[in-house]
Amino acid sequence: MLNVQLLLTGNELMSGDIVDTNSVFLAQQLKSMGVELTRKTTVGDNLPLLVEQMKTLSQSADVVIINGGLGPTVDDMTAQALSEMSGRTLTIHPIALEQVKAWCVKRNYRLTGPNMKQALLPMECDIVDNPIGSAPGFSLRHNDCLIICTPGVPRELKAMFNEQIEPILKQMLPDSVHVVTDKMQVFGIGESGLQKMINESFPDWPESLELGFRASMPLLEVKLTSREKSQNTLRQIWFNKLKTLFGSHLINTDGANIQQTLVQLLQLKQLRMTTAESCTGGLIAAKVTSVAGSSQVFEAGYVTYSNQMKQAMLDVDAELLAQHGAVSEPVVIAMAKGALAKSNADYAVAVSGIAGPDGGSDEKPVGTVWLAWGNKDALQTTQLYFPAGRAYFQAYVANAALDLIRRDVLDIDETPRYVTERQLPKQK
Repeated sequence: MLNVQLLLTGNELMSGDIVDTNSVFLAQQLKSMGVELTRKTTVGDNLPLLVEQMKTLSQSADVVIINGGLGPTVDDMTAQALSEMSGRTLTIHPIALEQVKAWCVKRNYRLTGPNMKQALLPMECDIVDNPIGSAPGFSLRHNDCLIICTPGVPRELKAMFNEQIEPILKQMLPDSVHVVTDKMQVFGIGESGLQKMINESFPDWPESLELGFRASMPLLEVKLTSREKSQNTLRQIWFNKLKTLFGSHLINTDGANIQQTLVQLLQLKQLRMTTAESCTGGLIAAKVTSVAGSSQVFEAGYVTYSNQMKQAMLDVDAELLAQHGAVSEPVVIAMAKGALAKSNADYAVAVSGIAGPDGGSDEKPVGTVWLAWGNKDALQTTQLYFPAGRAYFQAYVANAALDLIRRDVLDIDETPRYVTERQLPKQK
């Protein structure tokens, strides 16, 4: 297997002045190709240390990617260090010089000595085109290792990797390597819960298929990876088994988030929805309207934080509020009915809860929320309990609300796990 190692350069990385996102990007891209990053080293702008690390890495790796140190200032030392390590004299590279000139002309900049420095590269190196920035990338071979030098600017690195570096690395991989990853988005089951389901349902899981999880609130991404062409059929068979196992908790397999999935569903069925929110403060509506094209399915939402506004905007009866309190089943039903009547939408979801950190009671502790959802003909309700921080509580309630509407539109009768698992503990 191809041994790829990474050298990151720059005092700003060592001091923590900037956060390293480039190595994360490279590791993810390499993994998607079937290549594991075997070593990552970070060195400040110190010429002897850079030379030492370049020598060490080139002796053990098939490919070394050097990130950073290609700029015009004195602390950009990658070309100089590589020149000393490889014994290649620094010289003006004609192709690099033309690229630097073109970059300056395009921006009406005057070509200066510092810009010229970016074309001063080790002899007989090959240019790796930088389609965005002023610093050309370059590569050379030393110790039977391909060394590829890239700029530290993240968007420049990404463009260069996708257009230049990935094709080079793919040519170095064995023909049998063919990495494919299928993904699905799941809501309402935690990572440990999913793993338990899989372990119990599939004790015969094939070792050749790699199963991975990536938690990204509110969805959990499940990834199934095969690494050889001969495994494509096997991967598809087990991917379908997972979809069946997850059932109604499977949101999609196209990478969309929960609000994108819901908006697409409503568009397909030519339906409109509305929201009546108290404890989430408009977050549900904000999620829906963050999706391009949501105006086709969403015209109005109502944020009624106080009891007075629940009465004024949604016609919730004052006696209902006095008798049951804002966080109650009768009130969220009234809120949903009021939102449907005011907006003339097809579906509504209403939420009222106690986000905290204060305001709870023994009967209704912080984290309690009532939800009502459905249409004019049938409304459903549930009480849930999310004893967490305010932001997490609001985010989870908002996403649960979107999921409950999704299930209703799809006529899914199955009760989601979070409804059965997130109930108030019984009072002693």
